[in-house]
Formats: sequence, C-alpha cells, structure tokens
Amino acid sequence: MIVVTGATGNVGRPLMELLGDKAVGVSRPQVDLARPVTLEPVLEGAEALFLLFAGELLGPDTDIAAVLDVVKAAGVRRVVLLSSQGAGTRPGMIPHSRLASFEEAVRQSSLEWTILQPSGFFTNVYAWAGRGVAAAPFADVALPFVDPADIAAVAAVALQGGHEGQTYVLTGPEAMTPRQRAEALSLPFVQQSVEEARAQMRQFMPPPVVDGTLTVLGSPTPEEQQVSGHVEQVTGRPATRFADWAARNAHAF
Repeated sequence: MIVVTGATGNVGRPLMELLGDKAVGVSRPQVDLARPVTLEPVLEGAEALFLLFAGELLGPDTDIAAVLDVVKAAGVRRVVLLSSQGAGTRPGMIPHSRLASFEEAVRQSSLEWTILQPSGFFTNVYAWAGRGVAAAPFADVALPFVDPADIAAVAAVALQGGHEGQTYVLTGPEAMTPRQRAEALSLPFVQQSVEEARAQMRQFMPPPVVDGTLTVLGSPTPEEQQVSGHVEQVTGRPATRFADWAARNAHAF
C-alpha cells in the first residue's frame, strides 16, 4: 500500500488516479503533518509514502524528524518527498530553506528516498481564470514551468521502487514567458509592476514568500531557466507542453 499526503491537491489528485487501488489518500484535517502522531493510523501496512509539505507546514513548527520517526516506526520503507527546485538553487531563501532542510533530513534517514524538485506549476495561471486578462510581472522572462500531472507521473513511478537515492528536477519541455503563456490561453496580457504583483500576492502569501517568489520570477538563475529531461527519463514519455495543457484546460479561462 502507498499513502499519499495532500491527496486533494494539484499533484495529489492525478497521483491518486495513477496509483488506483494501490493508494490511500489523506489530507488535512484527517492527517496533519504538524502533528506527526496523526500519521500513525494511516501508515499501518504501508510500504511507501508520498510526502507533501505546503503552506503553514513550511513554518518553524513542523518537525520533519518527528514525522520520519513515525514513518520508520510504522515499517514504511520508501518515501518520495515533493520539494521545489528552489531548495537546490536557493537553499537559503524562504520558503526554499525549509524544504532544503526537509530534504537533508530525508537524505540522512535510513529510509529509501527519492526527492522531486519541480519548477513552477502550469496551474499557477489559474490566477487568471475568470478575469478575461492575464496580468503578471516580468512579461518576457522565460521559465520552464511543469504540468503537475507530470510531477504525479514521476512520483507514481518512484513510489513503486527503483529510484532510491535520486533527486529529480522536474520542468516542462520549454521555457516560456508570462506573455507567451497568456497567448497560448488566448488571453490579452497586461504587464504588472513589481509593486502591483507584490500587493496581489500578499493577499494569500506571507511577505517573505512573496519576495522570494518575485526574485525567482524576475531574476532566475541559469539553472532555473534550464529544461530538465527528468520527466522523460523516469516516465519514458516527454514532459507535457504548456500549449497542450492550455488546450485541455481552456474552459477554465
């Protein structure tokens, strides 16, 4: 059996579909990784665990060591951790610093581990849904965002074994700008100022996370702009193109 945390999220939903009856999905408040004891009942009989930390779970109150202790005590052998590319490229920057520390704890554990470091998600553009216009800063800075379904596909393979001790950087097949993504969705594009974007993002993200995100979006490192072949390497098929994702999800916009 495979246990999937964050089972209702952008990655968790397609992951559950791929794993089918091999998986049990959990999400908050059923399981709260800030209280590792809540994991104990769902791990009975499990051999693998998909670990997702997001939102307030990236704060100082989350004890990754305690989570891993519960996992090991339950007899789980394999863990796949969903991290972020920034944990590798910007390990000192919030929120990537927390994920970097989680990665290190997983690597130092006695578990069989695989770490996934995705770029930005295609689904981030859902912020444009229902607005009739795409508004974003840094109109012409290209980044190779990735389809969350591709992350799920890699996770599904890794959870079933054979990829222990590997860290995979997951990107789409091409770097695209916000302007190009808007064009693929047939939306008019308006370039925001950095301050306009910051004010909008602060409505749902803490200020340090907003600042870190804007830094990546506006001044990516060469590594962050590079296309990775790890999706195809693990799944045996090319990563999904944004244009194809946009065509399938055009109804949402």
